[in-house]
Amino acid sequence: MIPKQAIKGMTLKMLPFADAASDSLPLPKLLRLSLFQISVGMAAVMLLGTLNRVMIVELSVPAIIVALMIAIPVLIAPFRALLGFKSDNYRSAIGWKRVPYLWFGSLWQFGGLAIMPMALLALAGDTEIDAGFFGEVAAALAFLLTGLGMHMTQTAGLALAADRASEETRAKVVSLLYVMFLLGMGFSALIIGTLLRDYSSLLLVQVVQGAAVMTMILNIIALWKQEKMSPMTKEQRAAPQPSFSNAWRDLTKNTDMLRLVVTIFLGTMAFNMQDVLLEPYGGEILGLSVSATTLLTAMWAGGALLGFGLAARWLSAGIDPYRMGARGVIVGVAAFSAVLLSAPLASPTLFYTGAALIGLGGGLFAVATLTAAMTINISGNAGRGLALGVWGAAQATGAGLSIFIGGATRDLINSAANSGLLGNVLQAPSIGYSVVYQIEIIMLFITLIALGPLVRTKSLTSQTRHSLELTDFPT
Repeated sequence: MIPKQAIKGMTLKMLPFADAASDSLPLPKLLRLSLFQISVGMAAVMLLGTLNRVMIVELSVPAIIVALMIAIPVLIAPFRALLGFKSDNYRSAIGWKRVPYLWFGSLWQFGGLAIMPMALLALAGDTEIDAGFFGEVAAALAFLLTGLGMHMTQTAGLALAADRASEETRAKVVSLLYVMFLLGMGFSALIIGTLLRDYSSLLLVQVVQGAAVMTMILNIIALWKQEKMSPMTKEQRAAPQPSFSNAWRDLTKNTDMLRLVVTIFLGTMAFNMQDVLLEPYGGEILGLSVSATTLLTAMWAGGALLGFGLAARWLSAGIDPYRMGARGVIVGVAAFSAVLLSAPLASPTLFYTGAALIGLGGGLFAVATLTAAMTINISGNAGRGLALGVWGAAQATGAGLSIFIGGATRDLINSAANSGLLGNVLQAPSIGYSVVYQIEIIMLFITLIALGPLVRTKSLTSQTRHSLELTDFPT
């Protein structure tokens, strides 16, 4: 007869990420803490997937306004560094640092989602009272609150997980949380897509406000009894803080770091210009339903998970991170080519394949540039946290700008085509989308050019093996 202890040990070994548990953070508490990533992934699906398609196709909101609204949460992402710094130095009578930020982040996220559906209906003019400019203000406020809550919740949650994990398990814990974020996006996309199969304004209100309620439920369960009370000593309060200006000067002395920042910015713009257009493209050009286009987020998340696994394997084999980033860019070229060809070929299968490849290429590029930022040579007062903060700022700024530029380009090209400025041949509803996807392909080739000198510089040095430790991954 097999002893119960042996069965328990064998079961734990078979569970994914079971080795991420430690005495300070047992597996049940770790899995419970990871629920905040599910809520953030659900909000990301609402902002970047479902709502942009509903606003453009069902509510007939101009794509340039939709792009501006969706860019708001992305553009405030650089403030995550400030939020993390504040939670590091938060002074509480009972010693909590992370839980207050988790709590208020959950409130902001809940509030934004709670008022969002009514704000969108007012924005689209679907009301007996003419809201006027108030519709734009209310929608912008809803997106701002939701984005701020997502960033605050995720920053404080990841910091709390890193605090509680042991030195040996910290990288695995944060990797688990990153995977939970992608799983949250995937499952939320499937559920939301199923609920919105038969679209109506009332159903939109119920689904979005239901997501707000689930946010509070998941986050309260996640933060319950997760942080211990540890009041700060007088010495800790009196400790001087390092100068940010000196650290920034030390970091920017490295020309490779500056080139890496430019590469991250260009690559992120290339991969994210389609964020506001992919689902409307499927609905308007390919005639897919709301439920069918929401599945694109699940396809993207699946591709990103595959990219994460390939990156871990290649980095363990000693691949140059810059070369791996180049592979991600090449996959991106194939992805946008597939999306571009899906309209003339009338092939939803090719469209879904392209969406999955966008996730794969973007995931490889993100992990590659993150690893490069973690391993690049820095000196003086500059630290890895600052380098990773610059990585996150460049990525967030590039994503926000590209979302706005993508929506504006689509509207301008379609307006010119419908007015006859581009000739009779180009008077097609797909022309605006096609131009954006072609611009993204061109920018991916420019990103390859920017990566070239970094690869050559790296090839002159000895090859080292890199372990994929996402302790500071700013997701």
